[in-house]
Amino acid sequence: MIELQGLTKRYGDKTAVDHLTFTVRPGVVTGFLGPNGAGKSTTMRMMLGLDSPSGGDVRIDGRHYAQLSEPLKHIGALLDAKSIHGGRTAYNHLLCIAQSNRIPRHRVDEVLETVGLTAVARKRSKGFSLGMGQRLGIAAALLGDPEILMFDEPVNGLDPEGIHWIRNLMKGLAAQGRTVFVSSHLMSEMALTAEHLIVIGRGRLLADTSMADFIERNSRSYVRLRTPQPERLKDVLSAAGHTVVTTGDGAFEVTGVEAAQLGELAAQHQLVLHELSPMRASLEEAFMQLTAESVEYHAHGTVAPVGGPVAAGAHLAPVPQGQPGQPGQPGQPEQQPQWGAQWRNPGSGKGR
Repeated sequence: MIELQGLTKRYGDKTAVDHLTFTVRPGVVTGFLGPNGAGKSTTMRMMLGLDSPSGGDVRIDGRHYAQLSEPLKHIGALLDAKSIHGGRTAYNHLLCIAQSNRIPRHRVDEVLETVGLTAVARKRSKGFSLGMGQRLGIAAALLGDPEILMFDEPVNGLDPEGIHWIRNLMKGLAAQGRTVFVSSHLMSEMALTAEHLIVIGRGRLLADTSMADFIERNSRSYVRLRTPQPERLKDVLSAAGHTVVTTGDGAFEVTGVEAAQLGELAAQHQLVLHELSPMRASLEEAFMQLTAESVEYHAHGTVAPVGGPVAAGAHLAPVPQGQPGQPGQPGQPEQQPQWGAQWRNPGSGKGR
């Protein structure tokens, strides 16, 4: 179990983590979410004693990390897959870690087999791909057979098979009663893996709840209906006290009622339905809704293709008067803006 009580971290006049209080419990995969700059990595570093808190407290099974004499037997973590001595083989990298925590040598072979790196165990890690580096980092986290596992962006660089493997690994570890804490920006993957969510924004706690409750509270769910008798259906729904929203494709959206009830209502009035679909929001939609005011870094506009719509901040390349393509010239197409057009144009003085 990981327990945070009022955990705070300041860098000068900037507060990276602001009085965080929550508990990561065993037996479930707990997802740790937040926009860039929310303080997730700083929080995880303080859990492992890599950063000192400015205030508050964090404990691993009731003790501070520094009080653990053989920490890898209590908590295994992957924070940065690149933190590997490139001149060492995968086997020797793990062996050094094992010896520093009095972990038997045979565990090195076991975790290499678990993560699928047995075939490259005697190869130097500097030649590893990003995905192989991730697997080696996960092997190091598993080395001490700890009761607590903590992963920061564990699927980075993994192929589909690897993503499926790490997802099942985390679920399996939680099913054994272990504490599994994972941070990721991949909402689709988190939705398939985590059962409980901790969400922070600008260093503050925004949510500490189950996956299902988080989506329900921070998104709009509705039932979508289509019928060849739209006016009659709308009258029936309105008479029953339901608010009906008409969509652009002629369907109806109704909130606050279950699909089964609407189906029964339509059947009572002998209405034909071509569609009766309960629509549930995704984790990504719920996350965006909750953290909209906590996003620190905003991108503005998009890169428009040549001939596409104007992008915010796009530059219009100047066209000499009387030349083909001049805007408004009869028989000639309108000049389309191009992102970075000033840089490309020799006459702009840029890029030369």
